[in-house]
Amino acid sequence: MAADAPTTAAAAARIHPERTLTLLSIAHAVNHAQAVILPLLFLKVIDEFHVPVAAIAFVSAAGAISSGLVQATFAFVTRRVSRRWLMAVGGVLFGVGFAAQAAAAGFGQFALLNVASRIGGSPQHPVGNGLLAEQFPPERRGFAISAHISGGNVGTVIVALFGPALLAGIGWRGVSILFGIPAAVIALAILRWVRESGADRAAAIAAGSVRDAVGTTLRDPTIRRIYLASVLGGGGRGLGVANLFTLLYLSHVLALPDATTYLMYGVLIVLSVPMPLVAGWLSDRIGRRPVVVGAYVGGAVGFLAFLAAGSSLVGLWVGLAIMGLFSFAESPQLQALLADVVPTPLRDVTFALYFTLAFGVGSLWTAFYGTVIDAMGEASGLPVVFVLMAVSFMAAAVTMWPVRDDAVVGHIEVEPVETV
Repeated sequence: MAADAPTTAAAAARIHPERTLTLLSIAHAVNHAQAVILPLLFLKVIDEFHVPVAAIAFVSAAGAISSGLVQATFAFVTRRVSRRWLMAVGGVLFGVGFAAQAAAAGFGQFALLNVASRIGGSPQHPVGNGLLAEQFPPERRGFAISAHISGGNVGTVIVALFGPALLAGIGWRGVSILFGIPAAVIALAILRWVRESGADRAAAIAAGSVRDAVGTTLRDPTIRRIYLASVLGGGGRGLGVANLFTLLYLSHVLALPDATTYLMYGVLIVLSVPMPLVAGWLSDRIGRRPVVVGAYVGGAVGFLAFLAAGSSLVGLWVGLAIMGLFSFAESPQLQALLADVVPTPLRDVTFALYFTLAFGVGSLWTAFYGTVIDAMGEASGLPVVFVLMAVSFMAAAVTMWPVRDDAVVGHIEVEPVETV
């Protein structure tokens, strides 16, 4: 396994890893805030533009697929463009596109701007995580990536607590501006104050072509299983899938009062906040596979329990609690497992492929769910969606079951390279 580029005291003083972490975490908070406010915003858009639920599912899928596919290009682009520029340009598009939704005169304009904004947000995870992995030494890398995740969770909590009130006070157009402008501002701050060594880029170029790196990556059976699980698990993944269809089910099938719907949605989102950190702490001690498989099985149970509750408020709360505890915890642990496997020269390629599959190809589930709802109607189609979400999680659990934690760390070998 290739050694990571050393992070000397002098380099750290010039690069300021802590500053990088702070700015990326703030950007991640805004990213999550938009992801969590979006389903609430969609409800208002449905009412104003008189579109069916299926149309919203298709827009959500288009944004996720487009964003995911763009992430595939980072395997090449990060060898030619610095990560801070990618974060900055993407962040400006992300923020301006979201804010510009406020000017949409019809659903078509809204959909186009929404998809453009989602594409702008695509560098946050693969490029941001790669930047942190380069700047922090191995003994501090886990903390840095966890803090990055926690930064996103701050945005999650803010929206869970204040999102409904903001929508009621300034409307969905005002919320679009309020959540869009900060994303562009923090992107410019990243461009101004973040620096990077270029060590990963040098190591990746020295190790061979992108095609060689992709071939090395795809020959590994553990990585193939991680990739397949990321696609299968996309059928029930927390933010963007579970939260969206839970909100639509509560509001359009059960027709619960807005206050109850928003409270349940807020609790689901708040429960998602601590679980990635708890799951990460646990996986460090008992291994990645048991936690990943447990998250998938628990999430599937949550989807079915929520559906089986019918109109029982007690049953719905139980189902929401189980979903909140499990359905948001799988993706960070798959990423942690991937980080365990790959050496520095393969880092950008491996993460680019992962996020393309997880959030690009995996998002085809959302488009499929939209087709199901369109064909069967909301009352019949949305319950079927929850069954399919449970099936997708169980399939992902079966995929990850054969992975052995004791055979993971550092088992991919590449030729050592010297970096400047």
